[in-house]
Amino acid sequence: MSPRGAVPRDATKVQDRGWAWMVLLAVVLLQGLTLGFPSCIGIFFTDLQHDFHANNSETSWFPSIMVAVLHAGGPLCSLLVKRFGCRFAVMLGGLLSGMGMVASSFCTSLTELYITAGFITGLGMCFSFQAGVTSLRYYFVRWQALANAMASTGVSLGLTLWPLLSQYLLDEMGWRNTFLIFGGILLNCCVCGAIMRPVQLASKSLLHPARPGEEPGREAEETQLANGGSSPHPKVQPGRRTACFQVLKKYLAFDVFCQNKGYQIYTIGVTWMMLGFALPHIYLVPYAIHSGVEERMAALLISVIGFINIFIRPLTGLLSGLSFFTGRRIYLYCLAVLLCGLSNFICIISAKFSVLILYCVTLSIAMSGIGALTFQVLMDVVEMDRFSSALGLFTILESITLLTGPPLTGFLVDITRNFHCVFYTSSFFLISAALFMAFSFCALERKRKLKEASNAPLDNPSKHQRNEILTEPLSERQSPPAEVRITNI
Repeated sequence: MSPRGAVPRDATKVQDRGWAWMVLLAVVLLQGLTLGFPSCIGIFFTDLQHDFHANNSETSWFPSIMVAVLHAGGPLCSLLVKRFGCRFAVMLGGLLSGMGMVASSFCTSLTELYITAGFITGLGMCFSFQAGVTSLRYYFVRWQALANAMASTGVSLGLTLWPLLSQYLLDEMGWRNTFLIFGGILLNCCVCGAIMRPVQLASKSLLHPARPGEEPGREAEETQLANGGSSPHPKVQPGRRTACFQVLKKYLAFDVFCQNKGYQIYTIGVTWMMLGFALPHIYLVPYAIHSGVEERMAALLISVIGFINIFIRPLTGLLSGLSFFTGRRIYLYCLAVLLCGLSNFICIISAKFSVLILYCVTLSIAMSGIGALTFQVLMDVVEMDRFSSALGLFTILESITLLTGPPLTGFLVDITRNFHCVFYTSSFFLISAALFMAFSFCALERKRKLKEASNAPLDNPSKHQRNEILTEPLSERQSPPAEVRITNI
């Protein structure tokens, strides 16, 4: 048996061929198991309320915690992958998520459910998903973009299948036994992780061409990330305070947030948008059941959203890649957010099943645009050498609003006894966020043109000011790092 981290001599031959496609299949399954899973929680909403004698606000904390931890755990997952490798992180995530759901089937209170199914399962899914997608960088070089696009279809498959399976199991054996089975299903993430054999990155000239200004020792760090394990030559830290500052600067880009106006506007806009983005996913099924729709048909609504996503999301990605949208992706993104907000008014008009189907189709088209463009736009406004840290701050801030939005809206529903509050609230946050980002970026663009026309020197010139407006997409100038491909909405 070879020692830990040892790689066969011909390990580098798996790039873009053979076993790499098995790893891609495993990542597709991982995305369906993790990102697709929260979509089915609304199906259990009524049963959880009845068994725990809880109101809408109390019950909604459960899916809110799960989704928030799924997003906020990104920096922690990056540290875990850097120290132990992608395979270990995926398998640890599968173990945590599976055991969390198994433990939740024995919960006697909502507080226990928050910890088991909310925090533990959410953190496990974060580890499995993000580490799994990161591993694609080491298995694909020439076909890396194609691999990431194909992997994202797992989200849509999960959105389609999880609600149908959940409703069937709920009808047959109740929510406790269903959660127990879910735990066993999520343990399959460990199998997906086992498929991800370490890849040797000895020949960097072939796998990852050197880039100007690349830090010395970067090759060794990438080899460590692929194979797992600590660096053989650890750096000496000058002190705790300095080390803490360096960690915050690397994984939480506060300096970029203060200096880059484009990143600042975009982060604030998306964080505000997330207060309303997740609401229909959580409350659509309870709203349909409350309005007289049969439970099986109500569960089908979420599956419709996922099924349409399978086809629309790739088309949206291709559309945004056209030369016409170079430097204008933010406006296409704002249009998708605006459509998502306006679609909520369809539910307010009527709660008939045929009308709700129309709503799901419209919402799915808008969601596809948001999911395909959220992180592509972030690549456009942030320098690639700071993207990883900018992404860490971005996901943490949006996870805060993802955590608080559903419980606050549930509180409004408890007070008013009217589910229309869900869709009014969602529309308000989505529409206001779309208008804020669109007008703000228009103002930045006009300011830039005025400065160019007057040939006036920039005040406080810095390397970050060239990112204050959208320019040539960075993806066309250099290859993004592994962390670029680590999330979908």
